Amino acid sequence: MNKKKYSIFIIGALLVVMGIWLVTTFNDFVKKDEKVILQWNEVQNSYQRRLDLIPNLVNIVKGGADFEQTTLQKITEARSKASSINVSTTKVDATTFNAQSEAQDELAAAANRLLITIEKYPELQGAKAFSGLQTQLERTELRIKIARKDFNAAIADYNKTVKSFPAKLVAAVFGFPAKEGFQSDAGADKSVEIKF
Repeated sequence: MNKKKYSIFIIGALLVVMGIWLVTTFNDFVKKDEKVILQWNEVQNSYQRRLDLIPNLVNIVKGGADFEQTTLQKITEARSKASSINVSTTKVDATTFNAQSEAQDELAAAANRLLITIEKYPELQGAKAFSGLQTQLERTELRIKIARKDFNAAIADYNKTVKSFPAKLVAAVFGFPAKEGFQSDAGADKSVEIKF
């Protein structure tokens, strides 16, 4: 009879320990998944800041000089394309991220072309409004780099947990698949950034 009580006690203790481990592991997955979503939102926030600053740049340039219309048209089209990509804050996947990054890089390249063209107009370069906008765009580009880096770090941390044993079992049972972060194209070592 005593052996039976001890066996039941040991089995019960093992079930309690496994239950605690299961709950703890599940909660860890939830925290890391939320961290990925938070970092995704930071990337979106940085991209939105860039989208908001570009029209100001275009307006300053339009007001300050008789500027080449094709350059302004290209930057407006790139901004429109970048802002038209619908992004879910809860669905974080590589396809969406890469499509948005491509459109944002195209916008940055168009902004670079605009800034290079501005060199022909010294009166614009000396304008206080243009100078302030340059500073804001530089800071935005830094924010984008940091947000992308933090997003990829959050994905790596999440995936490390999803793929490690025995947490892998919990991930499979509760539907926590591995995620893909930003995948750059071959030869695209660096993202396009706006340079002054």
